[in-house]
Amino acid sequence: MSQENSAKRVVIFGGSGFIGMNLARHLSDLGFAVDIVSRNKPDNGPWSFHQWDARTNGEWASVIDGAHAVVNLAGRTVDCIKTPLQCDEILRSRVEATRVLGQAVQAATNKPSVWVQMSTAHIYGDSELRCTESAAFGYGLAPTVGAAWEGAFDESCPDGIRKVVLRTTFVLGRTGAAIQKLKLVTKLGFGGTISTGKQGMSWIHELDMSRIIERAITDSSMQGPYIASSPNPVSNRVFMRSLRKALRMPIGLPAAAWMIKIGARLILRTDPDLALYGRYCIPQRLIDEGFEFEHPDLDNALKELCAKR
Repeated sequence: MSQENSAKRVVIFGGSGFIGMNLARHLSDLGFAVDIVSRNKPDNGPWSFHQWDARTNGEWASVIDGAHAVVNLAGRTVDCIKTPLQCDEILRSRVEATRVLGQAVQAATNKPSVWVQMSTAHIYGDSELRCTESAAFGYGLAPTVGAAWEGAFDESCPDGIRKVVLRTTFVLGRTGAAIQKLKLVTKLGFGGTISTGKQGMSWIHELDMSRIIERAITDSSMQGPYIASSPNPVSNRVFMRSLRKALRMPIGLPAAAWMIKIGARLILRTDPDLALYGRYCIPQRLIDEGFEFEHPDLDNALKELCAKR
């Protein structure tokens, strides 16, 4: 535990979810004081909890005053069936939470030094080409949401605060809902190649995700957009093979696109496009700035996450 960190307080907005709870534990272990602001009360731990609706100002805003950093993870999950209503909520939940947080930061007497803002690597769309931070944005719902999310952040963050945007890929973790669904399907023998298997799967281990956010909080040279992903994206075919290996499943039946379109909606209650399309993202800025990944290799990452404790 760092004595230097004990004087620093970090406020995590939308912190009761999978990524937020991992981050809260990671920062607490390093000696940071952690406040979680969320709709739902998180698990008990060495942090304080403050409730908000992610849309309107309230008593929660006072927690920002004097904090070293704010981390905004708030937004409705994309792991759902994309009805028009759900798409609207996915967009509004991100933009409105960011705007009301910006109002609270602006009103704080002692403003934070840094604002770390979650975004999505889906902003680059669906392509079989490798993309870095400088790649063009893509076409569709996710790029539209990502651009609006980052636009709200740029408009809302006051001058004088260091701004870091993390365009995040598929975060692999023991309690992540998406990986739990993939593990279940694989254990049932259906963990084969999905559709053509060529679609990119950019991924990152939960520990490296927390470490990147930690670095964004503590490293004053970090500024602007970063891709938060392992340096080794793989195809769907390779990913599913690696998952079968980690789970010691010798077989995995392949699934055609039409099967995924039916099964994802009716059984897994999620968007089939999450499996049918993808992208190959390279965290070029992190690589150039010397960030060392604890889990850069997919086989080792999945082996660690699937091992029994």
